[in-house]
Amino acid sequence: MTPASPERREQLKAAMLRLSKGDRDALEVVYRLTSVKLFGICLRILGDRKEAEDALQDVYITLWRNAARYDAKRASPIAWLATFARNRAVDRLRTGKVRRGAVPVEAAAELPDGDPSADDLLIDAERTARVHACLETLDEPQRGAIRTAFLEGRTYAELAERNAVPLGTMKSWIRRGLLKLRTCMEGGE
Repeated sequence: MTPASPERREQLKAAMLRLSKGDRDALEVVYRLTSVKLFGICLRILGDRKEAEDALQDVYITLWRNAARYDAKRASPIAWLATFARNRAVDRLRTGKVRRGAVPVEAAAELPDGDPSADDLLIDAERTARVHACLETLDEPQRGAIRTAFLEGRTYAELAERNAVPLGTMKSWIRRGLLKLRTCMEGGE
């Protein structure tokens, strides 16, 4: 089975459903099907294996605690988990910066709280879910190109080469996909 095969997607969906009902064995299936991709996301953001491993562990702990919140109508399992991975990695990155620039305890009370409010976090979560839902409405070439460009930071030229299409075609796919994505996003707000 290839990593993106329909069988694996169905296995992952079924495991996520079982996991949302508290099935511990389902977590092992989800881990087996997603850990390589999610580790790659963490490693790409953090640039450090140890930090990426810790972030990945946080992803699965968070998943276990929040599996019941997964809604298959709003995002695919891998998109939802990739968002978890990205958020955990970014959180660790922020924490790492705080450690390097630590201040004495006495000065800590004077520092403003830079964390986003609960309202901001809710709005961000809703927006993220909307983006993933809108991405699912795109044709596969557009969806794949946009995800690869934004999640992996690939250029038009790299994407064109990877997909064996002319550069102009790749630019058109992404441009049209982003226009559709914008229309979908504006329709949901």
